[in-house]
Amino acid sequence: MTTLLTLQNETLGWGDTPVLTGVSLTVQAGERIALLGPSGVGKSTLLHAMFTRLADQRVALVPQEAGLVAQLSVFHNVWMGRLDDFGTARNLRTLVWPTTPEQAAVDAVLDRTGLSGLGRRRVSQLSGGQKQRVALARALLRGGDIVIADEPVSAVDPTQARHLLTELDCTFQSSIVALHDVHLARARASRVIGLRKGGIVFDAQAADLHEADIMSLYA
Repeated sequence: MTTLLTLQNETLGWGDTPVLTGVSLTVQAGERIALLGPSGVGKSTLLHAMFTRLADQRVALVPQEAGLVAQLSVFHNVWMGRLDDFGTARNLRTLVWPTTPEQAAVDAVLDRTGLSGLGRRRVSQLSGGQKQRVALARALLRGGDIVIADEPVSAVDPTQARHLLTELDCTFQSSIVALHDVHLARARASRVIGLRKGGIVFDAQAADLHEADIMSLYA
């Protein structure tokens, strides 16, 4: 099995402010990892650290705040997932006059995320759930070895959330996703990492976890 990244007894934070201490973990190709824990515990910090260690991989990133440009259309925000695949001239042309194949590629991922027909709409006109789906469509268009997503389905209903995570699973061999829905995490992940009070409380296969283990994160 291929090792994608390793953290060994590390302190993680922002600037000089530590958020997580004593962090040790290894991520293998093919794993579907869910991060659980209360708000502010450091899930975003851990995801950021993992993202920076994956520089030699093709990574699709879904940040918590979606990372969209509100003044641009849905099409252009989704196409940003492919910007680093092309030069400046090609990207400027696509901004003004996308080709039929480019349009079709974006339409395909919009269909998969329940946004059919919204390619020309400005992101500023969308609901919170629609913005999350635009960010997920951008990740699907980018593709790659692994997706890292921070609460990517928190603003959609449970049925949509299950569908969207399935779309990620169909596109990416590996995933690391922070979730607020405990039941969804246990159902979708092969491995669950629990965070509380500045560190990792448990790191276990989802099938081996007990309800009490997870509830201890939120006590």
